[in-house]
Amino acid sequence: MTTAETRPVPPPAEARAFGAPFVLVVASALAYFVGLGILAPVLPRYVEDELGGGGAQVGIVVGAFALTAALLRPWVGRVGDQRGRRVLVLGGCLVAGVSILGYGLPGGLAVLVLMRLVSGIGEAATFVGAATSAQDLAPPARRGQATSFFSIAIYGGLSAGPPLGDWIYRQHGSGPVWVAASAATLLGALLALGLPKPDRTAKKAAPTGPPARGLSGIFHPAALRPGVVLGLAATGYAGFASFVPLYIDDIGVSTAGPVFVEYGVIVLAVRILGSRLPDALGTRRGPLAALALQAAGLLLLGAWASPTGLYVGTGIFAAGVSLLYPALFPAVVDAAPEAERSRAIATFTLFFDLSQGIGAPVLGLVVAGTNERGAFVGAGLASVAGYLLHRRAPLAPPSHSGEPCPPPEPGE
Repeated sequence: MTTAETRPVPPPAEARAFGAPFVLVVASALAYFVGLGILAPVLPRYVEDELGGGGAQVGIVVGAFALTAALLRPWVGRVGDQRGRRVLVLGGCLVAGVSILGYGLPGGLAVLVLMRLVSGIGEAATFVGAATSAQDLAPPARRGQATSFFSIAIYGGLSAGPPLGDWIYRQHGSGPVWVAASAATLLGALLALGLPKPDRTAKKAAPTGPPARGLSGIFHPAALRPGVVLGLAATGYAGFASFVPLYIDDIGVSTAGPVFVEYGVIVLAVRILGSRLPDALGTRRGPLAALALQAAGLLLLGAWASPTGLYVGTGIFAAGVSLLYPALFPAVVDAAPEAERSRAIATFTLFFDLSQGIGAPVLGLVVAGTNERGAFVGAGLASVAGYLLHRRAPLAPPSHSGEPCPPPEPGE
């Protein structure tokens, strides 16, 4: 007769491995972000060289993508909680892939901005669905590590995509760039077909409090303050991605591809080799270190106008970026009950979209009044503001009375 002493004991949560569904989510996200990476060095050049735009127009084109993403993230977060994450990843990759094919349609800047707005719909769905799935499939004690692994898809794509896009543009022009970027995002949709479907018969987690009403039913309160910090910091990426491709002409660098490669490789190296750092540093010290590095790198880019300054500043900036998101993200996840997790993540990542949708055009105006170095300085000051806010702000208490969120239900 089996006794309690002889029953097999399940492994602790922190010992559970990341399974095949987690790997598939990461692969789908990687394909999607390769597509975005292909576009990164090309769009500013395309707007300036082929459409006759300047710094302000570059900022609008880059920021339009983020505007619709920001507006729709809260809604898609609720869809993800109600209908599962798979539909978001699949649908988002499809919308993004089709819209990118429209970037070269006749009509100039107006049509390009319209297509970028449509691409933002796909971004909202894809990112929320994939990021939430990755957290659902991770052991609760390893969510910081899961975030690091998932972010490998983001920065792997943003590292591999830019040199490919830059090469295609220089060799074949803008049309093949749109085709290549679209094909990568559609591959993400194909991979998303293999994600598990939600189990409609599974018992859902019981609400932990009264139903949210009004704005709190759309924006999750646990994610607001971390989201503001993220938005201030992510303004740095808006300035970096939008204006480095234009800034290189001023300092005698022929192509932006190697700069984006350096950025992506550093972020990837820190995320892979230091995947335990976010859990070790915690949600206070980790983001503060990251924000300090980001501010230093961006201010150096603005102050040191030379190829050496470009590469040194990019390296310091990338080191900060590598730490911020994995260290800040678990604070949001741990503070939100499982049934509200997509909404919390949608609220948190909405601030990234706002930083791109608002930050890129604002920095474009700074460029119009000064130069690209002025945009780097402005973005660095935004990171300083994020540092001060996070240093003084209390962290949200974890959900479930201090216990980690429970493991995901079957099919989620």
